[in-house]
Amino acid sequence: MPLDLADLGWNARLDDAFAAHRASGLFAGRVVLEHTHIYRVATMEGEVLARVSGRLRHEARSRADFPTVGDWVAMEPADRDGDPRIVVLLPRHSRFSRRAAGDPTEEQVLAANIDTVFLVGGLDGDFNPRRIERYLLVASESGAAPVIVLNKADAAADPEALAASVRALAGPVPVHVVSCHRPETLEVLRPYLGPGQTGALLGSSGVGKSTIVNRLVGHDLLRTQDVRASDSRGRHTSTARQLVRLPGTGVLIDTPGMRELQLWEAGEGGVATFDDIDALAADCRFRDCRHQQEPACAVRAAMASGALSPGRLDGFHKLRAEQAHQSRQLDQRALLDERRRAKTANRALQKRLDEKRRG
Repeated sequence: MPLDLADLGWNARLDDAFAAHRASGLFAGRVVLEHTHIYRVATMEGEVLARVSGRLRHEARSRADFPTVGDWVAMEPADRDGDPRIVVLLPRHSRFSRRAAGDPTEEQVLAANIDTVFLVGGLDGDFNPRRIERYLLVASESGAAPVIVLNKADAAADPEALAASVRALAGPVPVHVVSCHRPETLEVLRPYLGPGQTGALLGSSGVGKSTIVNRLVGHDLLRTQDVRASDSRGRHTSTARQLVRLPGTGVLIDTPGMRELQLWEAGEGGVATFDDIDALAADCRFRDCRHQQEPACAVRAAMASGALSPGRLDGFHKLRAEQAHQSRQLDQRALLDERRRAKTANRALQKRLDEKRRG
């Protein structure tokens, strides 16, 4: 069925980036589902299955250079016996990344070209403000606008009190309390999902992301499961990232639940996430105060007076330690890569010198 790419988020910026590829006979599409080595892509002619071209695979420097859900791509038509080939990834204006499982120096892009990232937490027995804080930190680095969604308001005795604790750490980021058992409460999310806008739902398993998608779509499009009654933790219902078109509005990306979100990078966004601590730090005696054992530390004084919660400062210290550890690992990876490139270049040079002597 033919599609209007503008409904999927196509705009003038993308049209300019695609102009040279159009002149080369390529056609545009957006990745809506990622399988193993194959992608479902929405195009003007409808959805097609596509594979990555050999050239793109060869030129990809890392896992992050391969397509992911939400990416806009340029493709060459299928030959007689094959699928269309994804030749180029168009520039991403945002991306939500984490450290790849099993490789602390590899970036995994979870979703791309997002306008609004909905950070979903549950107000049931698995409520965890520190986890929301971590999602907020990574979202601030994505290039998308974060919005916190506290689902399962019906499961909490005082949902507004819990929401207040989240607003205290969220700063200017909007916080909405909703319940999928009351679909009308989800209407506060629709203004973020206007025509051509892309939202993404991120959060742990069991917080109700797929149910939110189903309520916004208007029917049970995605499979859901109940959470365990013992600890309110969910099973991984969504097993793959998927882009869903909402009737008459924008698109929404659902992602599998993540029990642990490993940071990839946290630069200025990390600072913004703890701007309350940074504001207090301006009154510390030492400019490089680490807020641990230093004398006249305004941050620890605020904690002692009750103006700053111990959990907030603990989260700050854990983040800084994780950032330092990640930076060291990336530096080590860069050093090993440089040594590997130098070794390869030396072998090539020696081979040419040997050939020249023999010739």
